[in-house]
Parts: sequence; C-alpha cells; structure tokens
Amino acid sequence: MLEKGNHLPVSTSSRRIVGSERQSLAKDLVKRNTSGESIRALAASTGRSYGFVHRVLTESGVQLRQRGGARRRKKA
Repeated sequence: MLEKGNHLPVSTSSRRIVGSERQSLAKDLVKRNTSGESIRALAASTGRSYGFVHRVLTESGVQLRQRGGARRRKKA
C-alpha cells in the first residue's frame, strides 16, 4: 500500500504489538524456535526484525542456542 505523495510502501510490521497479541506471538515464536527454527527464519516469516524476535524470545525465558558451525582444529 502506498501513501499519497509517498513512493515507499507502508510497512505493517512497524506497528507495536502489545498485550494478548504479543503473548500469542511469543508463544508461537517460542514453539517454533524450540523445534529448531532459527531467529532469522522466524523474523523473515513474521515480517519482524531479528532484534524484535530475539527480544521476544529472551523475554519469554528461552535459552538461545549457540551459533552454529563446526569449530576448526589447529593442525598439529
């Protein structure tokens, strides 16, 4: 959707999510994150920022996973 005189689309994700709507979203995000979905994937699918999803998960008491990838060993 474009506002009159504005050539940039209006983002619906910039509105604040509070109260029962936020609790419902938090429940969904926690469930999906604990089943293995990454914060970046959750952010992309909900249209929210990485920081927003991270904050909601930490506020909900989720212990976040460490960053992925195998560690390199020093060659002997």
